[in-house]
Amino acid sequence: MGALFEPFLYIIGFVVDIYFKVVVVEIVLHWLIYFKILEANNKYAQKTMEILEKATKPVYKKIGEKIPPVSGFDFSPFILLLILLFIGRLVYRLSELVM
Repeated sequence: MGALFEPFLYIIGFVVDIYFKVVVVEIVLHWLIYFKILEANNKYAQKTMEILEKATKPVYKKIGEKIPPVSGFDFSPFILLLILLFIGRLVYRLSELVM
């Protein structure tokens, strides 16, 4: 029975890991643009941000509905990272139990 779930756990863990990295890259790009290390009108930065935001904005919106910004600071990306860490650890523990 355990061998049946192992591939699914691997795929879920892989997707969570990739999405975690997408969120981290988006946060870093926002910071680079905010601190003017990277030009906001850079066409490569704009295209990259556009792609990353398509993947993250819907989730940020859902989190933002539950936890609104505090003093203008949106905690949605950081809450999402914590959720992804939790799911990743849970999948890892479940995969150990299945083996």
